[in-house]
Amino acid sequence: MLKANQTLTFISLTMMTVIPLFILDLKKNSYATEILTKNNNNEIIAQRNRTNRQAVSGINYIVNPQFQEADTFREGLARVRLQDRWGFIDKDGQFAVNPQFQKANSFGEGLASVKTENLWGFIDKDGQFIINPQFKEAGSFSSGLAKVKVQDRWGFIDREGQFVINPQFNEAESFSGGLAKVKVNDRWGYIDTSGQFVINPQFQEAESFREGIAKVRVEGKWGFIDTTGRFVVNPQFNEADSFSSGLARVKIEDRWGYIDKIGRYIINPQFNEAESYKEGLAGVKLGDKWGFIDKKGRFVINPQFNKVSSFSEGLAGVKLGDRWGFIDRTGQYVVNPQFNEAGTFKEGLAQVKLGDLWGFIE
Repeated sequence: MLKANQTLTFISLTMMTVIPLFILDLKKNSYATEILTKNNNNEIIAQRNRTNRQAVSGINYIVNPQFQEADTFREGLARVRLQDRWGFIDKDGQFAVNPQFQKANSFGEGLASVKTENLWGFIDKDGQFIINPQFKEAGSFSSGLAKVKVQDRWGFIDREGQFVINPQFNEAESFSGGLAKVKVNDRWGYIDTSGQFVINPQFQEAESFREGIAKVRVEGKWGFIDTTGRFVVNPQFNEADSFSSGLARVKIEDRWGYIDKIGRYIINPQFNEAESYKEGLAGVKLGDKWGFIDKKGRFVINPQFNKVSSFSEGLAGVKLGDRWGFIDRTGQYVVNPQFNEAGTFKEGLAQVKLGDLWGFIE
């Protein structure tokens, strides 16, 4: 253990060196400042607060703003872009996988698809290739399968990189609820994990199943089907979103409302804009301001914000003027508006943008 005023040494790694730029001082009101992660060219590629100290802005930055892009944490890691390369950081802000990829998707079922030298492959959380780069495009694993593109057709592979469903589709999305939407020529249908069509291609547009129901578009109108392809809510809406917490937002003419799974209006169309329910509340826009309603349509947080994001882990991002902050379910600020942009809390952290760079707060 370090003693007061003792300098911490550095650790040399294969690809980078962790160089502390501080001396530990255990006197009252003092703390360690930052640890910088540098590559072999002595260039800083990451930095973090050892003690999660409170910044001048009043925010506990777990990972200081430094990335050109950042995504939410999934399976303990977050994808981030540093300059023109993507890598993955852990919740201490250290690179678990160094920035080296042209593109990257978030981890799913322990693997992440990444692009290097213009081809996509899959890595594990140590950055080792489990499936070598060979695909034109690739998605994330779900239900043990990942969509990949070979030449101009999509198929699905298993974790060994073997095709379970041969490339044959014009477009495809990941499995959700045991089914994946796929496009053949100009129509969408749904297949199971063996590649058999459960619902034949027939829809102009379609979305993945959520809560056992999927939204589809027929002759310009949106409706909802079950996993057999039967319409549970006939096509009638100008716009619609997937079901969440038992309700779906739908648009008739220029107003949004919410229906249940048999198509009954639980909240009549009345809002200029609306978001899906998350954690029992939904963001809605009335006039030019956003607030939050409960599942009976009552305002829990009155319209007052320029923009909002959905609740996640008890907090929601809200925009007041040109700055984002976070509120709790009572509408009280937990983090005052100060960010240029803000994401959502996942696994205890949220990505925020200050100036041109992204970091993470808890």
